[in-house]
Amino acid sequence: MNVGEWMKSRAYLSGDKEGFVGKNGRYTFIEMNERVNQFANYLQTQGIQQGDRIALLCKNHEDFVTAFFGAAKIGVITVPVNWRLQAKEISYVLNHSAARVVLYDEEFASAIEMGKQEAPAEKYVCSGNGKEDPAFREILASSSHVEPELVSFNEDPILMMYTSGTTGKPKGAVLTHSNLFAASNGLSHTVDWWEQDRFLSVAPFFHIGGFAPLMANVHTGSTTILMEDFDPVLVWKTIEKERITTMMSVPAMLAFLFKTLEQVGADYSTLRNITCGASPVPAQLIQACKTRGISVQQVYGITEYAGAVSFWKEELDPAKFDSMGKAVMHGAFKIVDIHTGEELPPGEDGEILCSGPQVFKGYWQNEEATAKAFENGWYKTGDIGRIDEKGFLYVVDRLKDMIISGGENIYSAEVEAILTAHPEIVEAAVVGVPDQKWGEIPRAIVVKTPDSSLTEEEVIAYCKAELASYKAAKEVVFVPQLPRNAVGKILKTVLKTTDQVPI
Repeated sequence: MNVGEWMKSRAYLSGDKEGFVGKNGRYTFIEMNERVNQFANYLQTQGIQQGDRIALLCKNHEDFVTAFFGAAKIGVITVPVNWRLQAKEISYVLNHSAARVVLYDEEFASAIEMGKQEAPAEKYVCSGNGKEDPAFREILASSSHVEPELVSFNEDPILMMYTSGTTGKPKGAVLTHSNLFAASNGLSHTVDWWEQDRFLSVAPFFHIGGFAPLMANVHTGSTTILMEDFDPVLVWKTIEKERITTMMSVPAMLAFLFKTLEQVGADYSTLRNITCGASPVPAQLIQACKTRGISVQQVYGITEYAGAVSFWKEELDPAKFDSMGKAVMHGAFKIVDIHTGEELPPGEDGEILCSGPQVFKGYWQNEEATAKAFENGWYKTGDIGRIDEKGFLYVVDRLKDMIISGGENIYSAEVEAILTAHPEIVEAAVVGVPDQKWGEIPRAIVVKTPDSSLTEEEVIAYCKAELASYKAAKEVVFVPQLPRNAVGKILKTVLKTTDQVPI
């Protein structure tokens, strides 16, 4: 089984059906498969072989899709690069992965110039008008669209996704053909994913939450409408114009969408559901969607699991909207004691472990990190959670974010949820800081509304009124914004050091 061959099979099955809508046009599955073959044949003429790496510094458009499936057919490993990174960070990924070919968007040419000095690849191709490098459209035009011979299958690596690197350097999680096959099956056999769907692809491909739906769309035969940047107004207009039925988002994107809906006044009657991940979706957002006839599907996903671990949808149990639902088809999870590794009964908090054919192969050139990631064949997520008596998963916190104060476990996510419910708090992060008496105490870093006069004392009192006293924040720091990395995750390592907090 080769995931690149999915495009060939879909072209055979769906023929002239519109498969992709991109920045430069509309493509049937047949037309896209021809592009895929042209790129695969180009790589082979350049001496690129199975196991080599190609880096894609590209937004969501047809050239990315073409490059990935073309590389997959001949066993070349694709490395999607986070285009929000700084030039030096991009160079690190290019250097660490030892990419032989780099495909980049024209707007990232300056970052690539630095990369050429620090991590030189053999070939550079520009999606757009390159000043020095050949344009992607030109190499396709000069290449054959004959089907290449497939040379990579099943457990061979085909995708390398770099983790966000909230602590230390990012690691390259290596995924195989089989991983992507299992993830696509798990996704499309757990939630409603139909051949007649028109999927709006706006979550970036360098994130597994953006990439996994691409695979499911080809697998099921749905149409992918590609959007390079998130603009809530443009999203609503695209939903109306392209008759979008479903899409992937994160809670912040969803909130922005509903803030702009009234002013746009778009017809969204075709939009059946929105899958939302990265963090729990607030109940008010789920309700806001429901009142407009749009279902929210919560997803708990992990890069090392090739995408979705679990889903909640209303059909499972409307009352469990605060959970992450149940494991995807062919997947499994369990909760173990963080000290002994013993499996815990329903209702008890511990580390979430996952198993199934979705589990990644390991970290690129990092045997030590790979060994630490597994326990008797189960992937250790580093997340704290619990499973209720009906099998629904609740994600409580990151293990590394848990605070131990006077022997008591404090989950920062629980305190953050209370804080962000305050009408004068926009967002908040809670970290543990050293304390002589208690070992650690919780510190809250808070972003207030512009007109708020909240004090540290008032925030602490509010916490104590809502939580057990030992869980309440003992220190409060007010900041204009929280520091985040390139994929939007809060940098708690920065927040633990007072002099690094952007006051």
